[in-house]
Amino acid sequence: MTTARTLVRPAAARSRRRPSRARRTVKRNLTAYGFLCGALICFAFFSWYPIVREVLLSFQKTNFVGEARWVGFDNFRTVLADPGFVDAWVNTAEFTLLALVVGYVVPFAIAIVLNELKHARAYLRFVVYLPVMLPPAVAVLLFKWFYDPGPGLFNQILHAAHLPGLGWLDSTSTALISLVIVSTWMNLGSGTLIYLAALQTIPGELYEAAELDGAGLFRRIRHITIPQTRLILLVMLLLQIIATMQVFIEPYLLTGGGPEGSTVTVAYLMYQYAFNFTNFGGGGALGLMLMLVLMVFSAVYLRVSREEAR
Repeated sequence: MTTARTLVRPAAARSRRRPSRARRTVKRNLTAYGFLCGALICFAFFSWYPIVREVLLSFQKTNFVGEARWVGFDNFRTVLADPGFVDAWVNTAEFTLLALVVGYVVPFAIAIVLNELKHARAYLRFVVYLPVMLPPAVAVLLFKWFYDPGPGLFNQILHAAHLPGLGWLDSTSTALISLVIVSTWMNLGSGTLIYLAALQTIPGELYEAAELDGAGLFRRIRHITIPQTRLILLVMLLLQIIATMQVFIEPYLLTGGGPEGSTVTVAYLMYQYAFNFTNFGGGGALGLMLMLVLMVFSAVYLRVSREEAR
């Protein structure tokens, strides 16, 4: 009996000293929880708080010096009565459609070309991705020189081809498409690499079988490439819409909303209300409207992404 008791007591003591499984898990993942808390704090201060503040601001009248005053829907009435409100939404829709025609198709086409190449593929990936590494302001100012009606690069090329120069940013017929070209060039690399990664997941046996059947490049793209990448194409389409509807830096730095308001977008009009008209409530109201529209596309994007994950 004495021997049995002496064996049981140390075992019980060891079980009491042994930390619980939950405590061991927390201790093992303490570093991960620390990084997670840091990310949550950053999101709270720089993402969630500004969103909540904007919603509140859209129902207030304030100059950030005195006390804010609740005005209900007055800011929304002011914005809706603005003659430039409809034009801003139309310009944003036109920019989004043009960006889809140019900026959505071109990266996919370049990715197909890169996927077909056998040599210098890594070098060409770097060349295509290079514009993404430039700060957006630098890229936009570079294109501002390209578009210069005098010594600008694009007009010099037209003159060398014995063609008349264009007022790229000074004409209502070319200003918006000029902004689309800048936006497409800046974001070309990211879209191309995403498409290229999707293309490389397609089994090579499908292309080999199609080649044995005599299918050319365009038939392979139509019957294999596009069907095999339809989900990523849809996801990128939604992301393109969400991104282009928030366009701001291009009209701000290149045209200032001109000529004749043809490049005033919703985001740029929101900036004008807040910082030019000192109507922060009107800017918040415009931001809330844009956020509600983008939430619809974001909900569709999340649904598509969930289906892709399955």
